Amino acid sequence: MVKMMVRLDTPMFRRAMLMLAVSAVLMLLLGQYTDIDLLIEDYYYDEQLKAFPWLDSWFAKDLMHGYVKNVIIKSGYLVLLVVAWDFIRPWNMVTPFVRSRLRFVAAASLLVPTIVRGVKQFSVLHCPWTVDRYGGTEPFLRLLDHVPEGMKIGHCFPAGHATVGLWLAALCVFWLPHKPRVAAVVFSAGLSVGLVLGWVQQMRGAHFLFHTLWAAWLASLVILLMLAFAHNILNEEKMT
Repeated sequence: MVKMMVRLDTPMFRRAMLMLAVSAVLMLLLGQYTDIDLLIEDYYYDEQLKAFPWLDSWFAKDLMHGYVKNVIIKSGYLVLLVVAWDFIRPWNMVTPFVRSRLRFVAAASLLVPTIVRGVKQFSVLHCPWTVDRYGGTEPFLRLLDHVPEGMKIGHCFPAGHATVGLWLAALCVFWLPHKPRVAAVVFSAGLSVGLVLGWVQQMRGAHFLFHTLWAAWLASLVILLMLAFAHNILNEEKMT
């Protein structure tokens, strides 16, 4: 197993945490004091049909929510299977550099969805399609709004579906510490997969924008803390 050691005092970690803190404040302010969520869902909601036309479309439901989602999920299962098999019967062809990073990605594929879904269990916020503005029965609430007494719990925040792709950001570890700029691009690309999946769900009326953005924020925090605790991975000098 990868030996863990905490290194939370590096400049890179401090900058990353500062970026997360700033982004959290911005999302809180924008989500609470603007109508961005409603503007986006209003665009995708057909007032005449009283429905979200993209809900059962081939692109949104069959392709993105079906095929693409399943491909990514099965890719995660494959990583877990490879890591489990290598743990039981180590492959000589797998170098320590690759082995430690595969285990890191496998852990992220489990932790990111688990933590986001755990947060969802305590969330009262509802999905667009259950909000009264879009034909549902529940009021629209922002993250810091007072919850009306007797309101049903929505369990729709943050966006769980986006985590299908958000864990891919952990692939950045294959370029650390030797190519941090490439790692940053890979990290952003991985988050983008989750954000795209989340946007499709917004088209279907399944989530608001800030549901997806907060899921991406949580995924970033989880992976960042994993990188900090798995400090020896970042300091291997050679790919052996």
